[in-house]
Amino acid sequence: MMLALNMSNHSAIEQLGTVTNRILVVEDEESIRELLVLGLEEEGYEVVAVADGHTALTQCQAPVPQPQDFPFDLIILDLMLPKVSGLDLCRFLRSQGNHVPILMVSAKTTETDRVLGLEVGADDYISKPFSMRELVARCRALLRRNRLNIAADTPTIVHFQDITLYPEEYRVSVRGLAVNLSPREFRLLELFMQNPRRVWARAQLLDRVWGIDFIGDQKTVDVHIRWLREKLEIDPSQPQYITTVRGFGYRFG
Repeated sequence: MMLALNMSNHSAIEQLGTVTNRILVVEDEESIRELLVLGLEEEGYEVVAVADGHTALTQCQAPVPQPQDFPFDLIILDLMLPKVSGLDLCRFLRSQGNHVPILMVSAKTTETDRVLGLEVGADDYISKPFSMRELVARCRALLRRNRLNIAADTPTIVHFQDITLYPEEYRVSVRGLAVNLSPREFRLLELFMQNPRRVWARAQLLDRVWGIDFIGDQKTVDVHIRWLREKLEIDPSQPQYITTVRGFGYRFG
């Protein structure tokens, strides 16, 4: 089995940020396994390579710092392996709720084989022989997609000193205690916390929190600021969080 390894393209392939991604290569053909390790390490990845599915399973179950962590950011998995096949390993990981990106590799090129690999949980499928450049490009795409999925699933939490705001839950805690805010107060605090140190004019706050169609007195802002201070500050008469910038408006932090 021949694997086209184009090392001259290294400088043209952008790495994914400054974090070193760990890749598990599961390939029983020694020559291909060695070329994969060489090519991926040349691209800046940390690579662990094994020759059979049983050893791969052991590597996947290696101790990690946190229970929710997984030892690898990506698995390159040959379809046909001794002891435990690539299909069985992929099926097992998915049955455990593991969503690590899996790039399946095989000499089998029929549509049925590709569909089977994808149906058991592989994220992508590449047929042998393949170029190293294409394989790295597919790895980068899977890692990038996985990062975006993780970011989308991660709840946004905003902190500032003793205040913690949970935008998706409409919840705020101050010094560890829950604080009940009205919808306007919550939106006002959220805007402040997302833009610390910025000075907001009353008209700007009305536009952003109440909306450009709001008809009313700008003193509405002053009233809500007073209510917020009463709920957030230790001494509302000497505010530490929301301060008045005379002649301009209000500043948070």
